[in-house]
Amino acid sequence: MENDKRGARIFGILMLTVVAFCIGIIFGRNISPEQLTSISFSGSKDVNFNLFWDVWDILERDYVEEDVVREEEKVYGAIKGLVSSYGDPATVFLTPDETGDFNASNEGKYFEGIGAELGYEDNAIIIVTPLEGSPAKEAGIRPGDYILAVDEYKVQVGDNIYGIVQRIRGEAGTAVVLEVLHRGDVQSTEIEIVRGEITVPSMTLSYVGENEDIALIDITRFTEASLREWNSEWSSTVKEIKSKNIDRILIDLRGNPGGYFDAAIYAADDFLDEGVIISQQEDGKGRIEDFVSESGGELLNTKVVILVDEGSASASEILAGALQQNDVATIVGTKTYGKGTAQSVLDLRDGSSIHITILKWLLPDGSWLNRDNSITPDVEVENTNEDFVQGVDKQYDKALELISK
Repeated sequence: MENDKRGARIFGILMLTVVAFCIGIIFGRNISPEQLTSISFSGSKDVNFNLFWDVWDILERDYVEEDVVREEEKVYGAIKGLVSSYGDPATVFLTPDETGDFNASNEGKYFEGIGAELGYEDNAIIIVTPLEGSPAKEAGIRPGDYILAVDEYKVQVGDNIYGIVQRIRGEAGTAVVLEVLHRGDVQSTEIEIVRGEITVPSMTLSYVGENEDIALIDITRFTEASLREWNSEWSSTVKEIKSKNIDRILIDLRGNPGGYFDAAIYAADDFLDEGVIISQQEDGKGRIEDFVSESGGELLNTKVVILVDEGSASASEILAGALQQNDVATIVGTKTYGKGTAQSVLDLRDGSSIHITILKWLLPDGSWLNRDNSITPDVEVENTNEDFVQGVDKQYDKALELISK
């Protein structure tokens, strides 16, 4: 990971150079457009800027409202266009204002809002998962819901997910109205949600079955105040299970949006013998790093069933995939979200920032975890909209049946 951090720092310096260069040539035009017809960047082909300046000059000359946009906004718009050309919804440029909002919303262990993880699907913004116990879930928001509008704002194709998040978040006690389209429905639904303080624990341990001899670990996220704190919570959970001599474990990863990659590696290690591949990371140069179980885990020879759904993403897929492909766990539910990339956040000199995908996460078999290659359950069970309304959980019932045998 040290190499990854070093690479991120180098990239940050390069981005600063490019951004500063763009701002320099647009503000003041110290170099004439004729001199900028072709610019050579290290490691790439010459870039011809003629078309860029043609469009810039046409807008300056002909647009009906001369002062509708500031020079600074033109620069940010150009950079956003450059970043979006990579076609990766997780790689985005945020202006100083957007960066400030993003940082403020991610400070501390608690935040105020509706408690839902957002993502992309086919250029639309969707609910990856509403967090357990959150205002969003209590109001009826479901994994896979398409977000059509937030209050009076109609969501547009190409909208920045961080901008939509900021529209949804707000002070506890205030209300927001989401227009969503549930999967399988043909008509949209308006849902009013009263925002709250989101304080969801990363995991809970309980005991189920007729004799309460099955450990149920409900992991809602792979984050805490720090990786060390998450690992400590996991170790305490494992220690309690072992103290009761329990050899059957049901892990619920449904609605888990992920978190620390290393947390998933830490948990998976407890189920695997020494020297087994848990996951792999591939960088932009095609270099692959293996993450291998270290010393034989604390939970070897336990029977494991894992629950997943379309809201299971990122680190939760790493854990499920590792145990499935190493023949340790049976997976029950529906196909997962398919989020197998890691992003680095680089702060730029003017207070803006770029979130850039720097790594692919690979499953033990070497395949890239993505939207087309997510985790497919061994036993597929779907909870329908009717099940949701009636409070029926066929996925859990099937998982409990399998692990009770």
